[in-house]
Amino acid sequence: MTSTSPPTLVLAAGGVLWRAAANLPGTVEYAVIHRPKYDDWSLPKGKLDPGETLPTAAVREILEETGFHAVLGRYLQSVTYPVADRREKRVDYWAAEAVDGEFTPNNEVDELRWLPFDKATELLSHDVDRAVLARFLARPPGDRTLLLVRHASAGTRGKFDGPDAERPLDASGWEQAELLTAQTLAFGVDTIYSADRTRCVQTVIPAATALGVRVRLEPSFSEEAFALVPKDARKRIRIIAAKSRTAAICSQSGVIPDLLGWWAKRDGVALAAVSTRKASTWVLTLRGGTLIAADQVAPPTI
Repeated sequence: MTSTSPPTLVLAAGGVLWRAAANLPGTVEYAVIHRPKYDDWSLPKGKLDPGETLPTAAVREILEETGFHAVLGRYLQSVTYPVADRREKRVDYWAAEAVDGEFTPNNEVDELRWLPFDKATELLSHDVDRAVLARFLARPPGDRTLLLVRHASAGTRGKFDGPDAERPLDASGWEQAELLTAQTLAFGVDTIYSADRTRCVQTVIPAATALGVRVRLEPSFSEEAFALVPKDARKRIRIIAAKSRTAAICSQSGVIPDLLGWWAKRDGVALAAVSTRKASTWVLTLRGGTLIAADQVAPPTI
């Protein structure tokens, strides 16, 4: 009898690892790896470990396969294809800038080549990888990244005996906050801001501790302040984006959809319906102060 159950989905993540070409100023070269197990040339990618988010897995797999530390930027796309035993693999890809490192042959990869686009496209073994590389050219990196994070799980308002502004994360929320740390670092965040609400601040405390920075309070990103004077938050978010190459802001569900919708409309970015699940992250890509992309990362699985 033929099974009618859907295939099992295997989640994986990777990136187009790129760097400025040293011998040709103004040009870019891309990392293409050879995997002896499959005898193919591909882009770096791999399956998620338990508890990882997709961006965290992408940076880890790039490091393990290439030896290079990478900073994620713009989201590129996902590809899905069948694998053995009634499974399908979905791989999400980001633009990933190499910041330092050195390739050493390992069990998974025995050769790495840095190549310009045409030669990299020619060497890649699979059409899906060639499509992802082409997507990089169609969605070039920005010069600024801003993470807009919804606070993690904090129970319910009616069950907290105190001012709602002081409602803390619950046990699940603290787990989510810890898992968000590696994701925050994957995008190279150097500055962290938060609405002046305990649950927002606590969501980004683990990342701030890992970076050795303080959480900077921004009252304009609270629901109450935004409802009264939304233009203050709109002004602040653009100032923050201009001041730091990569910043993170933690806010609330009553702020994020309207703030994103305003910015996307202002700069002509097509935006799907904005969901704000707790501990989800919107990755905003900017170039020259203009928003060019907004992509959502699902909350960590706990």
